Amino acid sequence: MFMVALCSLVFGLIVDRNKKKRVMVLSSTITLVAYVLAGIGFLLQPTENIATISHWAFWMFALLILAGGVVENMRNIALSTTVTLLAPKESRDKANGMVGTVQGVAFMVTSVFSGLSIGLLGMGWTLVIAIVLTTIALLHLLVTVQIPEAEIVHDSEIDNKRIDIRGSLATVRQVPGLLALMLFSTFNNLIGGVFMALMDPYGLTIFSVEWWGTVLGITSTGFVVGGLLVAKKGLGKNPLRTMLLLMVAMSVLGMLFTIREWWWLYVVGIFLYMCLIPAVEASEQTILQRVVPLKRQGRVFGLAQALESCASPISAFLIGPLAQYWLIPYMQSGTGRMRWSWLLGTGQARGIAFVFVLASLLMLALVLLAFRTKAYRQLGDHYQKA
Repeated sequence: MFMVALCSLVFGLIVDRNKKKRVMVLSSTITLVAYVLAGIGFLLQPTENIATISHWAFWMFALLILAGGVVENMRNIALSTTVTLLAPKESRDKANGMVGTVQGVAFMVTSVFSGLSIGLLGMGWTLVIAIVLTTIALLHLLVTVQIPEAEIVHDSEIDNKRIDIRGSLATVRQVPGLLALMLFSTFNNLIGGVFMALMDPYGLTIFSVEWWGTVLGITSTGFVVGGLLVAKKGLGKNPLRTMLLLMVAMSVLGMLFTIREWWWLYVVGIFLYMCLIPAVEASEQTILQRVVPLKRQGRVFGLAQALESCASPISAFLIGPLAQYWLIPYMQSGTGRMRWSWLLGTGQARGIAFVFVLASLLMLALVLLAFRTKAYRQLGDHYQKA
């Protein structure tokens, strides 16, 4: 996530300087080359070297795989600006919903089959599958996909720059309330980091490892359902208001889906939570596509991605020790059980459930406060006028 944050600023500049299909081809090519090099290294090095964290072969292999995955974000930034190019402004929310559906399908497939592939076929065949599928995607992009972009929307201010943080911030400040939206999304991702850190540990107290992977695959269909609903219904006249209302619903879900150690409650809660994520993401994308000039969208999307990517791992790193050494022992103590059993019941994972409730309450308070701010009204008005 930190590599995504660091690289997104450069990726955004590359997107603004080049035609969007060229950027997508570059991204896929770098991914393919990285995976091929990792495959060659896997063949040439003994398995024990690659499996030993202190050996250089481990770091070579891990960094190549990581680089191939991180550079994909350049394609995602280009895709967001391509929606601006190809979709009329009144239907961009639906186009963003369809993008969310496709990404949901990808998440669902990889959640289930990546674990099965490594577990049943091993790392070698998993690399072969990754290389073959990346090659197919690249050929499909080269041969069949046409993006009508006669010329690059030129911005002379970036001709000699590698990173343009100042220009991106200046663009953001020109739109009333946009900086507040980005900071709000960043803070929301801090809270999202809590969920990222604790969903697996909580799930593994209820399910076996094998079943937990299957549960993630099933519940990730929520991404598809949510994306399809946005693609069909849109986000309404004010996507900002829609986004905040959806986040109220996410907060309520976060407070309820672990109040008892019931497997069905957790599964239903995750599914509904994932249904809401594509709509929230599509709302932010639609707002940026409307209010930011096309010539600067790559950098602004890159800046937003950098800020949001930094947030989740920071809170994930912080909340793990906090939960492990303070909240979980407190909820297992007699005082904690007596004070909170009426709300959270009893069980071995009540400390994690307590963290979910606290984080969701904080998110709810933040969203309700956002409705009352001047920035909310300014950005909503600017969106309507754009």
